[in-house]
Amino acid sequence: MWLLSPDSPEDSLSWETLGPAGLPLLTLHCVSSPLRMTTLLLISLVSCLVAVNQASLINRCDLANVLHQEDLDGFEGYSLSDWLCLAFVESHFNITKVNENTDGSFDYGIFQINSHYWCNDDKSHTENICQVDCQELLNLNLLSNINCVKKIVSGTGGMKNW
Repeated sequence: MWLLSPDSPEDSLSWETLGPAGLPLLTLHCVSSPLRMTTLLLISLVSCLVAVNQASLINRCDLANVLHQEDLDGFEGYSLSDWLCLAFVESHFNITKVNENTDGSFDYGIFQINSHYWCNDDKSHTENICQVDCQELLNLNLLSNINCVKKIVSGTGGMKNW
């Protein structure tokens, strides 16, 4: 149980564990100074920021399995290796990567699909050829990405669109 100890400063807490006879077995004291509280608060804040900043990465083998299951191996003449290289070069396998371009458009997801041509981000003019909301391209389910890249490479330029 936590108790304010009468002989301790106001910012001190005591904790006692009572034995079978009601006698204290263990007493712990926790003194909280303003400096200690500030330090703990800063550590907590930094921990939260690091957790929020972590990217959603997929490992190469898992991505290869998904791409293979969705019939991208050999699609329009591009091998599984081509698709893996594209994902690595564009996003380092970061599913949630967003990049702002100098023309005001944005690139989204693991394949960095551009908002000017391929998806709608409600921020910039778009042709939205893939008929998909750009935020869907940040989803851990890669189906929207895969459907869109199939449209991209099926058109003029193939992978040269990147």
